[in-house]
Amino acid sequence: MDKILMAGFCFQGRHGVLPIEKEVAQPFIFDLELFLDLQPAGRSDDLQKTVNYVEVYDSVRQVFNSRSYNLLEALAEDTAQTLLRTFPIDGVKISLYKPNAPVDGVFQHFGVEITRFKSG
Repeated sequence: MDKILMAGFCFQGRHGVLPIEKEVAQPFIFDLELFLDLQPAGRSDDLQKTVNYVEVYDSVRQVFNSRSYNLLEALAEDTAQTLLRTFPIDGVKISLYKPNAPVDGVFQHFGVEITRFKSG
């Protein structure tokens, strides 16, 4: 399966369970893999036969800013379902990272990774 790779989308938001996470914005980072047949676009050099990166970025940002999520799982799921409904893709893999999670310790990030496909 072909895929479009999109990495390092960084947005500032107030997502999390703790009160401080609702009050103070922190960074969240998305990496995406969009699964679709890229041969038609490759043969035609026509943007209409693939996915517009700007529109995907804007869609992810819109979901991210739509509300304050408690869980990364819910934010990733809503993002995946929105992309599947909106774009001509067969599936999507989302890695979502929270590098400043309120955990007392040394770490690079916490995160989730989900893969979803269109049904039927």
